Amino acid sequence: MDVTFPLTRPHAVLLVLLLLAAAAVATATASKQQCHSGDRAALLAVKAAFGNASYFVSWTADIPCCHWFGVRCDATSSSAAAATGGRRVVSLAVMRDAGVSGPVPGAAIARLAGLQELLFLHVPGVSGAIPPALARLSALTDLTISRTGVSGPVPASLGKLRALRSLDLSFNALTGAIPASLAALPRLASINLGRNRLTGAIPPLLLSKAGPEAFLTLSHNNLSGTVPAEFAAVSFVQVDLSRNALTGDGGSALFGRGKALLVAVNLSRNALSFDMSRLEFPERLASLDVSHNAIRGGVPAAAGNLSQLMFFNVSYNQLCGELPSGMASFEVYSFRHNKCLCGAPLPACQA
Repeated sequence: MDVTFPLTRPHAVLLVLLLLAAAAVATATASKQQCHSGDRAALLAVKAAFGNASYFVSWTADIPCCHWFGVRCDATSSSAAAATGGRRVVSLAVMRDAGVSGPVPGAAIARLAGLQELLFLHVPGVSGAIPPALARLSALTDLTISRTGVSGPVPASLGKLRALRSLDLSFNALTGAIPASLAALPRLASINLGRNRLTGAIPPLLLSKAGPEAFLTLSHNNLSGTVPAEFAAVSFVQVDLSRNALTGDGGSALFGRGKALLVAVNLSRNALSFDMSRLEFPERLASLDVSHNAIRGGVPAAAGNLSQLMFFNVSYNQLCGELPSGMASFEVYSFRHNKCLCGAPLPACQA
């Protein structure tokens, strides 16, 4: 005869606790297994390269690497991750920490085969050259190394990052020329190399493959030559080439038909000399600064009809003629130090 013994309440509670404990252990084990072992090892090498700085305090053995601060993994399911060796790291961000110092550990980062986003931002202690090894990150779409102590050239090897969409190397101490290899990247639509010490000419085909929207910032460098005529075929949204040593009449290539999406242009503090009276401004234009150049001609009448125009500065040029009536709402400083501009907000033109 079978004899059964009903569970008393204490026994039932104990059984539930045991089951919960077992589930927790299983979950923790699975969670640790979700992190790809190769990526985990690569991240630990990054941590060691920076001298185990306090930024990496969460990067410990008892926390799965997908949960480490500044790290994000893909959304692969547990079963799929188990079949492929674990979830892959897709984003690594090191930012706003003065305690992180040393060169970018390119060899370690390059081992993160699935990395799509790499960010070093506001880490002034990060120094040295941008490592060519980063060019091995074939899945990388966004590369930001900004406001650091990084120096040396922009590596031509970055032209191997075929998936790259956005490149931000601003506010560093980079020198040398902009590599022409960047122009070959088929998906690159946004470049910010502003606030460096770059020299030489702007590669003529830069962002020629950008697609419907392109963003370019090369301000506060020492670039020379002209604005490429090839920019006439690029669908820019924002362009900032200010504070360089650009010359010639190429700046007019940024305007005209085909620029319907153009919102902001800054060409100030160069030595450009195009005829402004021939420019066609897009209806969406909200900000235009071409001050401190040698631009000639007059302000086109159509400029006075731009309903979204919020900022307009053509001061310190060689412009002449009567301002369009729609310009009266702008400050006088926007037009000062030209050859012979007149009309509101400047004094009236002489009969």
